[in-house]
Order: sequence, then C-alpha cells, then structure tokens
Amino acid sequence: MKGKVIILATLLAIGALFLLAPVAQAQEAAKPAVQSTTLGDIFENAGIIGWLIVLLSVVGMGLVIEHFITLRRDKLAPPELIDEVEALFDEGEFREALELCESEPNYFTNVIAAGLPKTSASFEAMEKSIEEMGEEEAVRLHQKISWLSLIANVAPMMGLLGTVAGMIEAFNVIAAQQGQASPADLAGGISGALITTMFGLIVAIPITAFFFFFRNRVVKTVIEIGAIVEDLFERFRPRSESHAPVIAPKTPKS
Repeated sequence: MKGKVIILATLLAIGALFLLAPVAQAQEAAKPAVQSTTLGDIFENAGIIGWLIVLLSVVGMGLVIEHFITLRRDKLAPPELIDEVEALFDEGEFREALELCESEPNYFTNVIAAGLPKTSASFEAMEKSIEEMGEEEAVRLHQKISWLSLIANVAPMMGLLGTVAGMIEAFNVIAAQQGQASPADLAGGISGALITTMFGLIVAIPITAFFFFFRNRVVKTVIEIGAIVEDLFERFRPRSESHAPVIAPKTPKS
C-alpha cells in the first residue's frame, strides 16, 4: 500500500511538473513591462478547447496510475497462485486446479482454465484452446492501454484545432477594423492559439512515452506467462514418438 501511495504521489508530481513548467516559462517570456500574465489568464485565453485538453490530461494521468497498479506481473500472474496450480498439477488434481482458476480470475488462471477441460481430449485440442485464450487475453491488455495512444494522438490535434480557431479570431479582428488593428487587438486570438498548441504537446509527449512503456511491459509479461503455461501443460504431450524404439538399419552383406 505504501508503494502504491509513493507511485501515485510521484506520478502526480511529474504531471504537475509537465503542466506547470512550460506555462511558467511562457509567463516569464510573455511578461509585459507593466502588466504580468497570471496562470488564470493563460487558462482563460485557452478557452473551451484548452480546458478540454486539460481534462484529457487528467484522464490520461488516471489511466497511467491505474496501469501502474494493474499491469504488473504479480497482478496478471501471482507467484503464489502459480505455485498452487503447479502443486495441483503435480498431484494430478486437475479438477481442483480448475476450480482454483475459476475462483481467482486473472490472465494466468484464465488461460489455464481454458486448457484443463480438454485434458480428456487430444493434446492438439488442448493446445489450441490455450493459444486462443492466450491471444484473447493479450488483445484485452492491448486494448486497455490503447486508450493512452488515443489520448496522445487526440491532444495535439485538439491543440491544432485551438490554433486554427485562434488565428480565425485574429483575422476576424483585422477584417472588422479594416486592416487597422493594432498588435494589442490581435494578441488575444494569437495567445489562445499558441496556448492550446502548447497544452496539446504537454499532454501528448508524456502520454506517448507511458503508452510505449506499458506496451513493452504487456508484451514481456505475455511472453513470460505463456512460457509458464506451456511448461505446465507439457506433461500432457504424447510421448509415443520420444519413447519409440530405435531400430538400427541393416547392414548390407558383403
């Protein structure tokens, strides 16, 4: 529990750093001689699109925290559960192993539970059931982390949408004043355009990094669990070929 709290606090600190550091730099760079730009002014200039990007960042950070907790090897295949299933397999208590897997659903037990009902059938049927369930569980994990990829792609596009909206606003001001608009009149629209672009990149960059991190973790975990399952069911593989007698070829008579 303490470790989860530390991870949560660290991720929130990183998120705040990514969000506030560029904003603070933008404030410092755009600070006028008399009037300073506050954080509230920046969010106000960002408009509705800016707030939607901020909402995306909150959702993305929540998904990252959830993935750090759930997409771990100990969650997808608890070591103590692996030991229990292996012990039941060694004792030949396959029905008890199936009941245990059904009472403790996770990636590992779901794959095991798919193969156990086929113990009376051929090994090929058992192997096919295990492979199909393994692929299904892997697809679910990849679908789970795909939301991070969606947020990472949508955030900069929303920033670009805000940029276009801000430039349209600036050109409308120029048209309304018949080309006599001052830089101060255009500053609002241009500022909003640049702020939404910055917000979109601030969200997209770390979320993209987290997406690839979790994708690699999922691939590695799927391979490791697949190897464990294959080793458990190897005992059901027919041994007729491996134990077949070796007959030496006859040597021709001279």
